[in-house]
Amino acid sequence: QVQLVESGGGLVQTGGSLRLSCVASGRTSRIAMGWFRQAPRKEREFVAGISWSGGRQDYVDSVKGRFTISRDNAKNTVYLQMNSLKPEDTAVYYCAAKTTLSDYVPGLPGLYDYWGQGTQVTVSS
Repeated sequence: QVQLVESGGGLVQTGGSLRLSCVASGRTSRIAMGWFRQAPRKEREFVAGISWSGGRQDYVDSVKGRFTISRDNAKNTVYLQMNSLKPEDTAVYYCAAKTTLSDYVPGLPGLYDYWGQGTQVTVSS
């Protein structure tokens, strides 16, 4: 089992920045991590992911160049640095984890085994 706790959400103006954190506990060996978001009346969307080694990252096109995912395995923590935020980034952001022997980034929500409770990000125009 893996437990995930997100933090760092909040209210920010357009063009501002936020950094989300997700701390994992439990069986944290070889887990790929991902960030997803879900806006009202929309499906949950992959935002960014990072392989268990940190050597591979992937992003949805709409955040490339603005968001950066990273991880500190010594602290069992993954981060999502979000810059140049836009109103369309407003959503609940979820951290997810997948235990895997392969060093890759799963892109689909159904591939992840564990989820955090979510943190709200609101970008005002």
